[in-house]
Amino acid sequence: MFPVKAKKNLGQHFLNDKEIACRIAATLDEFPSLPVLEVGPGTGVLTEFLLDGRRDLTVVEIDRESVAYLKEHYPALNGKILEQDFLRMDLTQCFEGPFCIIGNYPYHISSQIFFKVLDHKDSVPCCSGMIQKEVAERMVASPGSKSYGILTVLLQAWYDVEYLFTVNEQAFIPPPKVKSAVVRLTRNKRKQLNCNEKLFKMVVKSGFNQRRKMLRNSVKSLLSGEDPLPDDPMLTKRPEQLSIEQFEELTNLLEPLVGQTQPEER
Repeated sequence: MFPVKAKKNLGQHFLNDKEIACRIAATLDEFPSLPVLEVGPGTGVLTEFLLDGRRDLTVVEIDRESVAYLKEHYPALNGKILEQDFLRMDLTQCFEGPFCIIGNYPYHISSQIFFKVLDHKDSVPCCSGMIQKEVAERMVASPGSKSYGILTVLLQAWYDVEYLFTVNEQAFIPPPKVKSAVVRLTRNKRKQLNCNEKLFKMVVKSGFNQRRKMLRNSVKSLLSGEDPLPDDPMLTKRPEQLSIEQFEELTNLLEPLVGQTQPEER
């Protein structure tokens, strides 16, 4: 019998394959000296390979039963187990300098996890782990593909995203109904966007929230006045046709029309 009961409300599917866990831990080998935050360690299958003596490891786990198991079976984590919700954590209080994030992430909140990573992009040079295969494919998608979307553009603006390998359902207890994939995000060299970053995010989200429409129609909600949109060929395209650089151009094109009272980011 498995030592911890998987809870549906937490989206728990415990990895039970140590070879895969070892491969996931190895995704951080390029950053051996940086502290690591593991999200959702569960029963510690991945944790075991992160406790290698090289890293300062902290884990965050919301499930009390898993926390009790970790305390009993991994005494090296003494004082390093945070019983919290990662999405509500103030990461600035955990580490003074740069740190890496890793985990077998709950599939139903994986996008939210990566958006939180983006909020701390200047402190997180690498983030890796396992997610649903479909989400992984979105993260590495190219312009023009059906998988290309909000998550793709915002992540690839700041990170080099790699799809490393696929994991079958049988590697988990209980097995999920979907295949999984391991990805790695490595901070790229971009220091800032060539446009207003806040407006860039709003333009990307507005475009993909109505992805079947031409951008001319989907970005109208951002405009503060009655000024007509410029006659620019980008506005006749759909969002999945634009590269990150073109979204930057579009943001600069729209900024004078948005005016001083930009709508709140949604």
